[in-house]
Amino acid sequence: MNTEELKLKAETRQVKIVFKNLINDHNTLFGGIALQWMDEVAYITATRFCRKKMVTISTGKIDFKKPIPYGTIAELVGTIGNVGNAKLEINVKIYIEQKYTESRELAVEGNFYFAAVDDDNQPVKLLD
Repeated sequence: MNTEELKLKAETRQVKIVFKNLINDHNTLFGGIALQWMDEVAYITATRFCRKKMVTISTGKIDFKKPIPYGTIAELVGTIGNVGNAKLEINVKIYIEQKYTESRELAVEGNFYFAAVDDDNQPVKLLD
């Protein structure tokens, strides 16, 4: 399979709902919870891309464009960005939807960087 096919196959989607135990005193999702969700989706996306042991090595800029209110549906979408020999960029977006309307908006977007490692946590090539 070529790199472009692997990128398409690795796309990951996860849907969540913002329950009361996840919100701050503004009735919106805690930013740290959003980052946790994003890192999880990025990890799954990276693993699906190269099917190796992956570790987060850094994050890029994270843009919180809109608050994620209590009771909304959040869809996280992870896609592959740049692919190097040892480093992989994953873009993650969080879209929010109101439960009872068709509205959908981009709320958060950011990049996560991963490396493939062996059983001794030493870097290995992403693709053989």
